[in-house]
Amino acid sequence: MIRKCRWFIALVVGLVLCTGSALAEPAVAPFYQAVMKMKPVGKLGQVIKKEKIETPIEGAQAWRIAYISSDLNDKKTISTGIVVAPKGNASAGSRPIISWSHGTTGNAQNCGPSQVESPARPLNQYFLVNGDSSTDYGLPSLEQFIKDGYVVVGTDYQGLGGGGRHQYVVAKTNGRDAINAARAAGSMRETGAGKKTVMIGWSQGAGSTVGASSQADYIAQKGTAFDGLDIVGFVAMAMPDLAMYQPDSLDQDSAEKMINDFANEWSVDSFAFAHMSMNMWGTQAAFPDTLKLSDIFTDEGAKVLDEIYLNKCVHVSTDTINFNYGSSYKSLLRPEPQNAQAWARAIVAGSVDNATKPIAPVLILYGNKDTTLPPIMGDYYRKKICALGGNVARVQLPGDQNHFTTPTVSIPFYLPWIKDRLAGKPAGDGCAVENVLN
Repeated sequence: MIRKCRWFIALVVGLVLCTGSALAEPAVAPFYQAVMKMKPVGKLGQVIKKEKIETPIEGAQAWRIAYISSDLNDKKTISTGIVVAPKGNASAGSRPIISWSHGTTGNAQNCGPSQVESPARPLNQYFLVNGDSSTDYGLPSLEQFIKDGYVVVGTDYQGLGGGGRHQYVVAKTNGRDAINAARAAGSMRETGAGKKTVMIGWSQGAGSTVGASSQADYIAQKGTAFDGLDIVGFVAMAMPDLAMYQPDSLDQDSAEKMINDFANEWSVDSFAFAHMSMNMWGTQAAFPDTLKLSDIFTDEGAKVLDEIYLNKCVHVSTDTINFNYGSSYKSLLRPEPQNAQAWARAIVAGSVDNATKPIAPVLILYGNKDTTLPPIMGDYYRKKICALGGNVARVQLPGDQNHFTTPTVSIPFYLPWIKDRLAGKPAGDGCAVENVLN
C-alpha cells in the first residue's frame, strides 16, 4: 500500500509539472529542438539546417529544412518546411519552383506540417474521409508536379517549429515565409531549381500566397540566398481578405465597429471563435509593442487563450474551448474592445494588400458553399485589384463545394494554368469576365 501511495504521489507531482512549465514548450522532434535554439542570422532564404527524409513519390527526393525569413516588420525569423525535387541531374536552373502555403494547423511550435512522420507526400486533409491524420499535411498535386519536373517546397511559417510566436493569418508575414521558402529551395544545388516560380495556397495559405503577390520590393531585393526569383503566377484556393472589414476611416468609432464586427461575426460557434481568437493572437504576435490580448478578451480569456495556443494545434484548441466553455465561449470576449484603433491598423497592415497591384496574374478558386471563408472575400479582392489594373481570374468550382473540398476539386483548374504561366504564355484577362478561365 505504501508503494502504491508513493507511486500515486509521484504520478500526481508529475502531472502537476506537466501542466505547468513543461507544456509551455510542446514536444517537438530533435530537428526542431535544435532549430529553436538557433539565431535567425543569415541571408533571407538561407538554409541553416536540413536533413534528408523519405518520400513515397517515385523519382523524387526530399528534405526537411530550416531557413531564414522575416516578418512584415523586417524582423528576421526562422521558418521550417519541406522540399521535394526530382531525382537525377538537371541542367542548372532548369526546374521551376512551386511554393506551397498550407491552411490552418494551429499556433503552437508543434503544429508545422513538416513535423508529421512522413510529410513529403500528396496533400492529406484531416477533415476528408480519406484523411489519415489529426492535421493537414503534405503538398498539393505532388506526383504530377514531380513528373512535370518541378521543385516543390512547403513552408511551415514562422512560429510553427522554428521558435517565436506564430503570426497566424498575418498575410504579409506568411507570404514572406513562402517567398523565402522558394529562395531556400532554389539555393539547394541538389534540387536543380531555377528562378521561375508559382505560388499556391489554400485557406490561411491563400492569404499567404496573395499576401506575397504585392510585395514587389521584397521579392526583388538583392543579397538573399537566391536572388532573382521570377514569380509568374499566384493561385489562391478559398482566400481570406480580412481587410474587407476596413472602414473608410479608422477613427475611434469606426475602429471599434470594425473590431466588434470582426470578433462577433466570426464567433457564430466555438470552431469559428477559435479561428477568430487565433487570428487576434497572431496579430498581437506581430505587433507585441502596441497590442495586448486583454484589449479584446477578458483577463481570463487572454490568459486561457494564450495557454491554449502556445500548446495546442487548431482542432485540439477548439475541443478545449468547447469542453471548458461550451456555449458560453463568448464570455471570454470583452463587451467592448480597448485600444481599437491600434488593433484595426494592425489587422489592415498585416492583411492581404488590396491597394497594390500584384506582380503577376492571380487565380482565385472557390466553392459556393464555403462558410469558413465566404466567397465574398475573394470577390471583394478581385474588384479592388482589377480597378488597379491587375489581373485576377476568379472561378467558382463546379458542384456544391465547401471549404474543405476546395483543394481537391481545384486540381484540374490550377494544373494547366500553372503550366501555362511557367511556359511563358500570357494569362487571359481575368477581370473581363468572371468564372472564365483562359
